[in-house]
Amino acid sequence: MTLLTPTAWRDYELWDTGGGEKLERFGRYLLRRPEPQAVWGKSLPEKDWSQKASAKFTLEGSAQREAEKGAWSRKPDMPDRWLIEYEWTALKLKLRLGLTSWKQIGVFPEQAENWNYIFQHVRDNPVEMSRVLNLFAYTGGASLAAKAAGADVVHVDSVRRVIDWAADNQTASGLDGIRWVVEDAMKFMRREVKRGKSYHGIILDPPAYGHGPAGERWVLEEGIDELINLSSLLLAKEHSFLVLNLYSLGFSPLIAENLIKKYFQGVRETEAGELYLPDRAGNKLPLGVFVRFFRK
Repeated sequence: MTLLTPTAWRDYELWDTGGGEKLERFGRYLLRRPEPQAVWGKSLPEKDWSQKASAKFTLEGSAQREAEKGAWSRKPDMPDRWLIEYEWTALKLKLRLGLTSWKQIGVFPEQAENWNYIFQHVRDNPVEMSRVLNLFAYTGGASLAAKAAGADVVHVDSVRRVIDWAADNQTASGLDGIRWVVEDAMKFMRREVKRGKSYHGIILDPPAYGHGPAGERWVLEEGIDELINLSSLLLAKEHSFLVLNLYSLGFSPLIAENLIKKYFQGVRETEAGELYLPDRAGNKLPLGVFVRFFRK
């Protein structure tokens, strides 16, 4: 199993973790958010968390599985929105962040390692009109990385306001031409298979649960097998890559590997493991399972 964490990122740092929380710096602002996997004790005293955090997110009630909603309390200098930058070799992105009512702020920093992977494989293995499909694509960090490397990108998400957010990130990053699709991911994939479409890269970032724009129900355990099967039908047989992220607690890298081996026979160099972020005390905060491969 491989453990991966992004290289040094000027505009992001995980300061501390513990007690079911994490304290992170995004640009000039420190944010305090719930983190169920941080079951150990904090390294910094509570006064540092309280005094230095520009904003704190508190869950409403028991925050049932279906919606981790809550509210932010913040200091006067904390804006609703702000920009951060990400750079890795020739990849340069600008991302708009914002305080939302569902705890997220518009970026998953651990995914920067996958952005690097996507950018490198698109750039170093050019194919005419290289096509990349990003599903459950959120605010588009992976889409931007593929576009910056020269790919023809299709970005699919079921939430219109998230698509608009991703479009803002495209503009801020000085890019254009991404195709935005507001649709249920599974419906889109089934239709693409019927059309005989193929892609040189597929990025899968399915949530543990969710709903499509027409109320379609998504549960990871129920839909993951078909998701990978459809991906195998859409991915080009040569000069292609796949990146799969799984956030559901209880899913191991072995599950991800088994799915890939079942539907992508002959793939030899599969990389699977966990993405994590280290805090200043050296604690490794696990933030999801991944599996990825590139075939020539």
